[in-house]
Amino acid sequence: MQPMSQTRLAAIHPALSELCMHLARIADVRAAAALLEWDQETYMPAGAASVRAEQLATLHQLAHEWLISERTGELLEAAAAAVQDLPAEHLAVRLVEVVREDYEKARRIPPALVAALARTESEACEAWKQARQEDNYARFAPYLERLLTLNREKAEALGYEAHLYDALLDQYEPGMTAADVQRLFEQLRVHLVPLAQAFSAQPQPEHAFLQRYVDPERQWRLNRMLLKAIGFDLQRGRLDASVHPFSTGIAIADVRLTTRIDPHDFTSGLFATLHEAGHGLYEQGIDPVLERTPLADGASLGLHESQSRLWENLIGRSLPFWEYFFPHLQQLLEGVLDDVSLEAFYRAINRVQPSLIRVEADEVTYNLHILLRFELELALLEGNLSVQDLPEAWNEGMQRYLGLQPTTLREGVLQDIHWSQGAFGYFPTYTLGNLMAAQLWRALTAALPEAVICMQQGDFQPILTWLRERIHTYGRAWKAPVLLEQVTGRPLEVEPWLTYIREKYQALYPAASVSLL
Repeated sequence: MQPMSQTRLAAIHPALSELCMHLARIADVRAAAALLEWDQETYMPAGAASVRAEQLATLHQLAHEWLISERTGELLEAAAAAVQDLPAEHLAVRLVEVVREDYEKARRIPPALVAALARTESEACEAWKQARQEDNYARFAPYLERLLTLNREKAEALGYEAHLYDALLDQYEPGMTAADVQRLFEQLRVHLVPLAQAFSAQPQPEHAFLQRYVDPERQWRLNRMLLKAIGFDLQRGRLDASVHPFSTGIAIADVRLTTRIDPHDFTSGLFATLHEAGHGLYEQGIDPVLERTPLADGASLGLHESQSRLWENLIGRSLPFWEYFFPHLQQLLEGVLDDVSLEAFYRAINRVQPSLIRVEADEVTYNLHILLRFELELALLEGNLSVQDLPEAWNEGMQRYLGLQPTTLREGVLQDIHWSQGAFGYFPTYTLGNLMAAQLWRALTAALPEAVICMQQGDFQPILTWLRERIHTYGRAWKAPVLLEQVTGRPLEVEPWLTYIREKYQALYPAASVSLL
């Protein structure tokens, strides 16, 4: 795999230039839709919900119709002929291959179905927000039922060999199947359940000081300070508030992050910001030559998630990170943590305590939340679980995996936005991202043994540069398994993550009885 040339793709051949111009128009329409979706979650007035649904349906259908048009096929054939003598790893060749794959998949989906999904997803998001606020599942259930029907239609249109879920998962993690996920998750579950039980059964560190009141404005200053320190460019991005933190890449030069501010838990917004920053750094690190092409995106959502989990957890919850930042934190939050030591803070932010809320879960128990959601998704799509029975199945699964029972729907089945967005097949990528993050971090620290010292000094540029040169710059030019094996020398495995968790938390809970791999 060779580094990308900065030569503009369009200059290589007139046929490639025509294809790039055509693709740029499609990218612009999709960017406009992404901007409207970002606005819907941040600043849109509630009364605009119905018209926003129609706007998004129009834009998504238009982009889809342009992509599947005969013109795209003609331009693809001409571009393929123009690049046929170039090396297989050449960026122009990669572009043609990726666009051909996108084109062939997209042609299987009727434009009307694309519009129906976009419209229903927009309406469902608003219904979910209201249902969550009112703690009223019945308000959201009809939309969930409709989205399941539409996603089954989409899966059938795309086609699959073994399981309907495969077609949906492939949208987020190309090439992976439900059977692949089940195999990895089972390897993880066997070790994870006893690990979570062993660590959570230990006496937990004092952490009440994390719930002390912190003025929201000070939290915003803290979060922006952290973004700047780790390398996120606020001239090419921004940070705002939303109900559910997320990131959106409108363009390589326009990356939007969101977080949420809790006056009585400043770490909630802090770690959400670091998490979304990982996504944002990936988007900002894509080679600019790929702008307005289908390659200007992450290789997969699992790989994208690996970047957010790496910055949030392997870096952001590490002791070296806070050896540098804790004095700055104490200064910025003057009067809040003056009586707290670095060791106490480090132990508090890494305590293992099963949580009802996925986004507040610790590193050890987090993946149990994903295992549950994956099981529920499969059952819903297979028809083995009804929408009506979903809340009860959720509660039973939480008891089975985490020993907890939600007392409200906001703490249970209504806590995540993803199903309201029609994102079936998405949840496994969170755990896949955790596994990839640990595997990449092992390779990074082997190549950069000075990484720990750099963090202690507040210098994150060497880490960011390593990630950019090996992962970010390529965008979608190569699939995630290719990049992962190229960088780490191994296919995706559970062992690096399990080893990382055992070693870190055995040090934090020395009395716990766990076996090291």
